[in-house]
Amino acid sequence: MEKKDSTVAENIKADIRAVPDPEVPEKTVRRKFTTAYKSRIIKEAELCTQSGQLGALLRREGLYYSNLAKWKRQAEEGLIPKKRGPQKPDANVRRIAELERDNAKLVHKLKQAELIIEVQKKVADLLEGSNEEKS
Repeated sequence: MEKKDSTVAENIKADIRAVPDPEVPEKTVRRKFTTAYKSRIIKEAELCTQSGQLGALLRREGLYYSNLAKWKRQAEEGLIPKKRGPQKPDANVRRIAELERDNAKLVHKLKQAELIIEVQKKVADLLEGSNEEKS
């Protein structure tokens, strides 16, 4: 009798371990769709002419209409998925910005040099005037 009770207790423990905890949700994996799959769904959606066919297609595939609308927009742009996160600036854009900074520095130096030359001319004129007065 004790063996039966211990066997039943072990079976109950095994059953308890087999059932997942219902309060802890499983982490779902984000679905990724290939371009071939997207284009196939777009073609099937275009063939849906009767009322309810498009909804049936979306339910069958487990999609939302927003997915379909986004994929249609992407198809017009060439089905190129955009990478998420911060984008690296284009090398040309970076080079142009660098050249514009250098140009601004050089313009500032040129203005300073022109100002210095103007002051030197005025000083030279004053010195010539003072030399003429002494003579």
